[in-house]
Amino acid sequence: MHSSESVTNMPLNEHEAVTQSVSTLIQSPDRPTVEPESPSTTLTVQPEIASAPADTYAWLSYFQQCSRLLIATIDPTTMTLHYANDYFCQLLGLTTTGAQGELGQVLQHLLNEADNGAIQRLYRRHLLHRVLQQFYHVDLQGSRLLDEPVMISLRSPLHPEPRYVEFWLRSDQLQLTRLNTQVDDAALSLQAMALPAIEAALADPMQCERLEQQLEYYQTEGWLLLEGLDVTEREIIRRITQLLIDRDSILRTHKFSELNQQLRSLFRAQNTLLLSIETDQVRLFMGSLSDEPHTTLYPLESLQESHFMHALRTNQVYAVADLAQDPRTDGGRQLLKMGVRSLLLIPLLAPSIGTGDQEGAALDPSAPLQAASPALKPPGAVGVVALLSDRPYTFDALDRRHAEQLIPAFTRSLTTAQRQLVQQRLITNIHPAVEWRFLQEAERRGMGLPPEPIAFTNVYPLYGISDIRGSSNERNLAIQADLLEQFHLALTVVDSACNAKATALGEQLRLDLLEHIRQMQEGVTVDAEVSRLRYLRDHLEIYFDYFAQCGETAIAAINAYHEACANDHECVYRARTHYDNMVNTINVLLRETWERWQEAMQRITPHYCDIEATDGIDHMLYAGASIDLKFGSFQLRSLRYEQLRAVCDCARTAFRLLEKHSTHMQVTHLVLVQDATVDIFHDETTERMFDVRGSRDTRYEIVKKRIDKAIDEQTNTRITQPGMLTLVFSTEEEWAEYQQYLRYLMREGWVDSQIDRGTVQPLQGVSGLKYARVRILPGDDDDLPLN
Repeated sequence: MHSSESVTNMPLNEHEAVTQSVSTLIQSPDRPTVEPESPSTTLTVQPEIASAPADTYAWLSYFQQCSRLLIATIDPTTMTLHYANDYFCQLLGLTTTGAQGELGQVLQHLLNEADNGAIQRLYRRHLLHRVLQQFYHVDLQGSRLLDEPVMISLRSPLHPEPRYVEFWLRSDQLQLTRLNTQVDDAALSLQAMALPAIEAALADPMQCERLEQQLEYYQTEGWLLLEGLDVTEREIIRRITQLLIDRDSILRTHKFSELNQQLRSLFRAQNTLLLSIETDQVRLFMGSLSDEPHTTLYPLESLQESHFMHALRTNQVYAVADLAQDPRTDGGRQLLKMGVRSLLLIPLLAPSIGTGDQEGAALDPSAPLQAASPALKPPGAVGVVALLSDRPYTFDALDRRHAEQLIPAFTRSLTTAQRQLVQQRLITNIHPAVEWRFLQEAERRGMGLPPEPIAFTNVYPLYGISDIRGSSNERNLAIQADLLEQFHLALTVVDSACNAKATALGEQLRLDLLEHIRQMQEGVTVDAEVSRLRYLRDHLEIYFDYFAQCGETAIAAINAYHEACANDHECVYRARTHYDNMVNTINVLLRETWERWQEAMQRITPHYCDIEATDGIDHMLYAGASIDLKFGSFQLRSLRYEQLRAVCDCARTAFRLLEKHSTHMQVTHLVLVQDATVDIFHDETTERMFDVRGSRDTRYEIVKKRIDKAIDEQTNTRITQPGMLTLVFSTEEEWAEYQQYLRYLMREGWVDSQIDRGTVQPLQGVSGLKYARVRILPGDDDDLPLN
């Protein structure tokens, strides 16, 4: 452990009282030394001590044997222990008898490299203090240079985990001899410095460290007095508090695991359980020695009679001495089955917003429960932290006091974690361009404020679709092929059985199968995929056990039938698999092409983009100043033109794909133009991210849903054609703008120069639409957005 960041003094009466006596007992260099042949450390007592009353010796002996202070003497040249009091020896795992021979390098062996370095730095600071005082006559009586302790982590054989100890040094017994005056003065550069400048240098950590490194020209004699306090509990509480106030959620795996480890150490517990109360349910996190905490959801109502709710209602740290005597609920009995015998429960309550409740205000535990849902938990209830032990009567009053110190930090940390969970649920799969607004709303709700609608006003819609033409017919052909194959396999089974053992029923089954085959060869209806397979299951497969008794040929036919149906669909699915793979390949390549262009389009102006893939892909863009404050007319027109270029590139992707595969499917492309803005809002009750609001905006949604099947008013043909880009618009102003874009596309070689125009036959509820259509030209494989 590195040195503590805070300056800590030693106001303890015991510490101040005994240090004077012990310092007097320890020999200075001009006094007789400890006799090396003695099996234990022997101190030569000074005359003034020898003449002290007998009770003084009794108290000093009692102090030596019973004090909780850690006291030792250190040789400054080797940094090895030469004396340690009984408590220090016990902590080091040494016997007080013969400890002298065991001390030596034991401290270095029990400390890590960083902690050994910390003690060395503390020693150099004392050495600097003595140099300034003895050779430069600098009075540092008011300085706290030597008051700061070092915190080290000491491995003790008596404890399973390291102990945290704060150590101080006393250097009064050191005697210094200057080896080279001129070199030393040049190294320290203190001769020309006034006292305020020296004090300023000592207050600067970097300058102070520089001075401490320039002390090689001194010889030291005497002893250092090492004093320490075991502050393990205080340090663990500090570390737990630091973990809790960190921004990272305590519900994250690594954070909860580290917190669980510290809590187990502080409270001598086997595990930690955290209950997070979320509206009408409780999310339970159970720590463990594994990497992943166990998480379970329970209805809040199921915990009403539990020890956990008792702790919340009383708002007091509560110890369950023996859970076996009073499990109370099914949850308590479940903990018993897991080996839990005692609990320490830490209630976490925060002030309710808009009320005068004070954090920590006790509640009446005898108040009756209310049936209404809001009364299932005390006001401001955030959750409960539970320490679990496999032994009864584990937790005592000291554990309660430690727990009480952690309540504020735990409450704040769990409240923050719950707020982050709300944010995560609200912003899951949110487009980055609009995420900021969802984060704002999540922050509000995390603070307990009522929900506000998430809306973006006056945004421009840009809709386009690349549709796979002929996909429905291709799928029907695939269904027909699979069903015919399966019925022919079934016919083989029946023929094999009838040839071996003719029966009237078997002959009728064969005739039925032939009739089904004849009907399917003419074509299949929409319901054939389900109804024909149901016929086979209900009227043929139920007889397979009998057919298997009709000879080896029938058995082979049955095995062939089962093998052909051995897939997730449990039917012949060969042609449909080919169809599904083909459609999926087209969708994937179209989506990859569009997303490559999206990166460039987002650099023009951040905007919302949603992509859906079914038989082809369609995209919906919303852009405006309510999403991007820098949005203007140039960004709008740049985005519209880039949309057309992206759709043309999707068409070229489809050209290259269809050239490599034998299929009747082709891809058509359409862009719906609207110069008027719409208002969009997030409706949490639907799966869609955004809906439009208002009758004006609803018209645009109606057109979106019906335009891909629209036909020309004069020719009665589809306005979309394979390999062509179709623009649908309402006004001449819209056409003038997009006519300019088409001219740009022709210049870049994206489209042909011939433009077809026409009027869209009125759709249900919508009329007056016009269209323009242009052929997309094949291009190079490496066409990329310019942005």
